[in-house]
Amino acid sequence: MYFIFLMQNIMIIFTAKYTENMECIYIWQREDWPFFTWDDSKLSYKLGRVRGLQGKLVGKMSALGFELKNSAMLDALTSDITKSSEIEGEILNVDQVRSSVARHLGIEIEGLPDADRYVDGVVQVMIDATQNYMKLLTDERLFDWHAALFPTGRSGAYKITVADWRQGAEPMQVISGAMGKERIHYQAPDSNNVPHEMSVFLAWANDSQKIDSVLKAAIAHLWFVIIHPFDDGNGRISRTITDLFLARADEMPHRFYSMSAEIRKQRKGYYEILEKTQKGDLDITAWLEWFLDCLEAALLDTEKSIRTILQKATFWDKHRSISMNERQIRMVNMLWDGFDGKLTSSKWGKITKCSPDTALRDIQDLINKGILRKTEEGGRSTNYELAL
Repeated sequence: MYFIFLMQNIMIIFTAKYTENMECIYIWQREDWPFFTWDDSKLSYKLGRVRGLQGKLVGKMSALGFELKNSAMLDALTSDITKSSEIEGEILNVDQVRSSVARHLGIEIEGLPDADRYVDGVVQVMIDATQNYMKLLTDERLFDWHAALFPTGRSGAYKITVADWRQGAEPMQVISGAMGKERIHYQAPDSNNVPHEMSVFLAWANDSQKIDSVLKAAIAHLWFVIIHPFDDGNGRISRTITDLFLARADEMPHRFYSMSAEIRKQRKGYYEILEKTQKGDLDITAWLEWFLDCLEAALLDTEKSIRTILQKATFWDKHRSISMNERQIRMVNMLWDGFDGKLTSSKWGKITKCSPDTALRDIQDLINKGILRKTEEGGRSTNYELAL
């Protein structure tokens, strides 16, 4: 008997009988597990850059007004939640996520749909991790998070153990490939060892070691994924734990950057470095280097986002006396927030659900007011952009 959980091109399979001998020694089978080591000389420069960017970002955010700060935090949390699920092949409704985040943070926002029970549960997990980042990380807290991710007690069509560690004699394996041509990427510790493994992990997580909080976030992420304590949801919870420790590193609950969004961009490299580390020895320098590089990229991307937020605020302040209808306001905001592809009158009509003639009148009106302009690109359709 076996259960298959599809996650993009990765399958997690529980088999009643383990028929293939492990060809490699996994990290948790090493005699010195779980005493991780790393080379500080290879990390100091990268860690210094990350710490510098974090400080710079916090400084920029403190200079923002209340509304702009809330907008940046709302964007970051929405991105973090949706992208973490997307890494596992699950697409959440962005508007529902944004609506739920805003409600939980007490931010007033109009025009968004109410979140369904599942989306709201996913959001609650991230809100608890980041807003209550100094609370102890306990098994009960992790069980609460797990229950919120699987409110029906099922992963897809399959019943799983929820709000408790995985159970049974079946090995937890990460496998890819078609039936009959499977490749085992990783096998986690046996289920009967999970309670002990998690007890050691949680004791370390709640202890005050002389480890930089950013490095602790990276180690916690890896360690949790190695144990793989749940039937499903391990990736999402590991990234939630990462955000908790990054909030501790920033010494504030406000999230202005998204590690999960950057991991999503580098998903192939993410799985590769995890597999390499899980099959390696206790020297995790390569993983820590990858994590720091990924975090630096996330911070740099956020710097760009903040610049956009400030430019957007300046734009609306400059044009506050210009009258625009709801369709025009919506489309201009979409252009600021990252419009997918090129703006044409056809796309305008489809998005705002208006006729082609109305779309052209809306666009021409904004051109006359100096808000839009035609791009210089040729082609069959005329494209438009913000006149900055």
